[in-house]
Amino acid sequence: MDKIRVAFFAEILEREFDGATRTIFQIIDRIDPNKFEFLFFCGVAPEGNFHFKMIQVPSVTIPFNNSYKMASMFGMGPTISKELGGFAPDVIHVSTPSPLGFYAMKYGRAHGIPVLSIYHTHFLSYIKYYTQNTPIITRAIEQAIVLHNKSFYDRCEMIYVPTDEMISQLKDYGFNTEKMKIWKRGIDLCMFHPGKRNRQILKVLVGNDHPNILFVSRLVWEKNLELLIEMYNGCVDKGLEYNFIIAGDGVARKEMKKKMPGAFFMGSVPHDSLSKLYASADYFVFPSITETYGNVVAEAMASGIPCIVGDGGGVKSLIRQGVNGFLCNPDDARDFLKMIEILRNQPELTENIINQALSDVRDQDWDLLVSSYFRDLQMLSRLELPRKDRSSSINLLVA
Repeated sequence: MDKIRVAFFAEILEREFDGATRTIFQIIDRIDPNKFEFLFFCGVAPEGNFHFKMIQVPSVTIPFNNSYKMASMFGMGPTISKELGGFAPDVIHVSTPSPLGFYAMKYGRAHGIPVLSIYHTHFLSYIKYYTQNTPIITRAIEQAIVLHNKSFYDRCEMIYVPTDEMISQLKDYGFNTEKMKIWKRGIDLCMFHPGKRNRQILKVLVGNDHPNILFVSRLVWEKNLELLIEMYNGCVDKGLEYNFIIAGDGVARKEMKKKMPGAFFMGSVPHDSLSKLYASADYFVFPSITETYGNVVAEAMASGIPCIVGDGGGVKSLIRQGVNGFLCNPDDARDFLKMIEILRNQPELTENIINQALSDVRDQDWDLLVSSYFRDLQMLSRLELPRKDRSSSINLLVA
């Protein structure tokens, strides 16, 4: 049987860069070379050995967020087209509606090649964090992003979206959701579990026995970091003895350290060490409402730590209020602190929430999710699509 050839386009292929790249590598690590042949195009290449053919495209730093780079298409069109022509892909996978992603999508449409994408990042939710107090500019940018993203995703043959909540939001913006399919994010349950709990490592870090509040994320303002700072200041003002532990790095780290002088900033933490932080802390807080899913929330749930998160975005689909965690007003730090105090004073409730969360994440196995991805590649490879950017018709039920 001939192998299915897949051209895969991604801005960044660093394994531990963020939730999107970790998801990508869950796929990469499970590619069966006897059934599939992949050709990768990227702006930032992976470190170390990479066992697939890869074409690296020059990249540029994104304004306002120098931790991200985007592939530049300047002068690269002929090179990419030549590589694609020689490879003759059966399916094109595009991670991001960037210039590189648009080029790949248009190439697929022009040559009758089905395009699959994963909705990794909800850019529309980022706007308010960079255009504060400028409603006219905010609306203009929002409209531009909607048009830009619709022109990309509405022309894909299949789009993986992690939650019903996110599909509902995209439908409200006018996206065609008929080709969207629920594809959750998995958890490495061998990595993240309560057995990693070790209170002593945190006691050595913080030097006391106070309860530990953990936050894990890239430190960029769209993660609602201002509310985290307000939580910290609220504890200081009220004399509440909590340790704030921040795992992650990014452009906001320097300013956060100034505003949270008593917090413990860990920087980027490898997954093995991160799993111990999750399991050993007392409470996990995550005020961000810009997530399409919220990998870190799922990891915390699997680690046996109660989660208090912002009521918005894809994260809210993971939490059942008061059953497996708490949803809080993402604009009110007092709401988060109130829920933490409730948990602190009701150990039986805390235990019930932890146990329910552990039960809820058991079916989020990466092997099952990635197997469905490869089955979809096989199905897409059999499609016969018109060329020259004419509309295709494959209707997928939202499962």
